[in-house]
Amino acid sequence: MMNNKLPLEGAAPPSCSDNSRPTCAAGDAHDCALSCADVCALHPGEQVAPIVFAEARARFEREAAHGVCDTGRYRMPYYTWGEGPPLLFVHGVGDSCRSFIQPISRLSAHFRCIAFDLPNGHRDRARLRRYTHDDLVADVWGLLDHLGLRQSYILGSSFGATIVLKALHARPERLPRGILQGGLAYRPLRRAEYWLAYWGRFLPGRMAGLPLREKVLLKTAGTGFKEMFPDIWSHFLDCSGRARLSAFASQAYMLHRLDLRPTLPAIRQPVLLICGDQDRVVPRVHEEMLLQGLPNAGRVVIEGCGHVPSYTHPEIYAEVIRQFLTPPV
Repeated sequence: MMNNKLPLEGAAPPSCSDNSRPTCAAGDAHDCALSCADVCALHPGEQVAPIVFAEARARFEREAAHGVCDTGRYRMPYYTWGEGPPLLFVHGVGDSCRSFIQPISRLSAHFRCIAFDLPNGHRDRARLRRYTHDDLVADVWGLLDHLGLRQSYILGSSFGATIVLKALHARPERLPRGILQGGLAYRPLRRAEYWLAYWGRFLPGRMAGLPLREKVLLKTAGTGFKEMFPDIWSHFLDCSGRARLSAFASQAYMLHRLDLRPTLPAIRQPVLLICGDQDRVVPRVHEEMLLQGLPNAGRVVIEGCGHVPSYTHPEIYAEVIRQFLTPPV
């Protein structure tokens, strides 16, 4: 029988004790949201087994169950993979639910992982220019109701973190813990970005056709990614190239109008921030904004990591998630 029950929630996620090993790659002890036992995968010398991308993709094709949820605003493609407490993944701007294949290949042994595509405005019938940020949050409840889930853990990546923050605030009884990777609460667009987002909502075509796209993505992913992992780099290009230009621009346009700072103190659930120390997309100032505003948050910093750890550091990414969502009862 599938276990969809979540562990009982208590206090904040435990912090590293004063006698934790100082070499913890999560950063300073007060930032670590994990218990940092000897098996902590963040410690050098205690590395988890590598995830082989070809194997992870083959398992995904064999094991993941695919479906479509009609939210009333669009036909949402999603997949579920694994058994255990439910864990919902929300991807970022210009990405895909397949961006999580590698970490979910590991997490599926512990959780019922669920991932979906944000509205794309093509075959999913979404009317993007009528969409609001609140509609994106409502789609989360639509999917959970479609799957018959009263509660779920939730993870948001980049722009997806804004959806998660608003959902955590709106219905805390349904989302007992949250994870924000490369998250942000307030990031208005610069003047040029604003006009690009505004007019981009009317453009045809996909992100894959943008000039200089690969050069920009190299900065997003971090140094050496393309050369060290060419197969994963191709997967990254494929996932980030599927989004339509109008969908990318519409989500960026939403971001300009969004300010979640006033709601942060009311989010009482334990929240983990996963950050890359080389993230050029969401600088550290946004991490600090979340840490100062959220009353029950901790942070893990992955060394040598850019903005997309689900592609570049899936082993540590998965292990950090597993430990945070497996609190002692």
